[in-house]
Amino acid sequence: MTRIINPIPAALLEALRSIGYTLDTALADIIDNSITAQASKISVRFLWDAGKPWIAVCDDGFGMSQDELVEAMRFGSKSPIENRDSDDLGRFGLGMKTASISQCRRMTVLSSDKGRISACEWNLNCLSKDDKAECGTQVLSEDDWRKDAVLRELSKEFFGKNKSGTIILWRDLDPGLGDPKEANGEQRFSAQMDIARKHLELVFHRFLSPSVGQKKIGVDFNDTPLEAFNPFGPSVPARQELPVEKIMVQGHAIVVQPYVLPHHSKAGSVAEYQKYAGDEGYLHNQGFYIYRNRRLIIKATWFRLIPKDELNKLIRIRVDIPNALDDMWRIDVKKSQANPPEIVRRELKRVINKISGAGRIVFTNRATRLQNRTITPVWAREVVDGQVKYLVNEAHPLLKALLKDMPDEQSDRLRACLELVNSTFPYDMYYADAADDKTEFAESAPGDETVRQVGLQLVKALRSCGFDGAELRKQLENAEFFKCSPEMLEEILSLEGSAQ
Repeated sequence: MTRIINPIPAALLEALRSIGYTLDTALADIIDNSITAQASKISVRFLWDAGKPWIAVCDDGFGMSQDELVEAMRFGSKSPIENRDSDDLGRFGLGMKTASISQCRRMTVLSSDKGRISACEWNLNCLSKDDKAECGTQVLSEDDWRKDAVLRELSKEFFGKNKSGTIILWRDLDPGLGDPKEANGEQRFSAQMDIARKHLELVFHRFLSPSVGQKKIGVDFNDTPLEAFNPFGPSVPARQELPVEKIMVQGHAIVVQPYVLPHHSKAGSVAEYQKYAGDEGYLHNQGFYIYRNRRLIIKATWFRLIPKDELNKLIRIRVDIPNALDDMWRIDVKKSQANPPEIVRRELKRVINKISGAGRIVFTNRATRLQNRTITPVWAREVVDGQVKYLVNEAHPLLKALLKDMPDEQSDRLRACLELVNSTFPYDMYYADAADDKTEFAESAPGDETVRQVGLQLVKALRSCGFDGAELRKQLENAEFFKCSPEMLEEILSLEGSAQ
């Protein structure tokens, strides 16, 4: 007969407490659950409470029934190999529990589902190391949780206004967060919460300040709203935004967006430059920033593809990955570490090699080359399952406007022609010529009249997209176009302007 050896519950849970969470990563994991529950407001409350500190995360998302809450309190409630919704920030079915017990010995969850409130609790202080002892979460009656002053006040504040939501309360916090026996315990507690606040402002910046069409989520610490910290410096005028690239893996797109932050002499102000340096400085904060469903999971790493270099310290690359590729990226339980698969590593290495010079140009003042690297290209390069494809870029303003203005039948015919061009790119001839060191590629040199006519059409296309004035000039300069002298550029703008 096969002998089954069960783990000792208390020993197992004590081991899980040391999985590697910090306060900031633990709070981020709890907030993941609130976002997945479609909360629009998340409030982190904390109080020293005369040496009995507690932390609570409260949201207005979908609440849970008692059965759902009991299941959610189960360790490993959902397998990481199960399919998840594309916007689900969960991973292992462990986050709420492991994140909580890593910071406290008593976790209580209160959840309201259409006005019906359920409560459960894990209390590690009550567990026995006896392998025969029963161990599990405790379901609290309404009388039990209403007698609890902290739970009662939190439920009154949050469930009194909202018919649904969840409150996760941590008590018996670890001494490392602030030991009541020490004179500076309260100050240490406040300092830890301040570090956590800054971490969350970075990790969830794309939720706190979303792009157009995406839902904004408000997060506050004791009623003080968190302010999004975007590490790519969107408000800095001299920031360079390089062309986006896509890496297709198993039918899913990994989107790579490189940025080059400006030299301190062009950052606008010393304060602005230091703001984006962060506490660790520019040298440390260069590299890839990996986002999973808009949530930052790992920052400032080159994955050992290249060393961190002084001349590349202004380069930061945003990489968006879908949760469908979690296994390939080996996302860890804390969702704070990831490791790209080999097929992606090769492409990321190519991206680094392609743009690393852009970071150096900032220091060597080679502005012309940098400008050439930041144009909207006519040809786009895509990688699908390790294979390179060159495609006519339909996002180019001239082509985009042309397709927009055409009747559906004509735009379909043009797209069919583009597909023919894309599918018949002469890769073999190009490869043979490029591999021959003696081959010199000739750049087409159209006459002034051709440049003038194409330029006029490009300006019209940009105007139809709503650009005007200085922004029109900027867009024209950033669109891939024939080599055009400053004099010709001014002539095109004046000719088109007089035709208005």
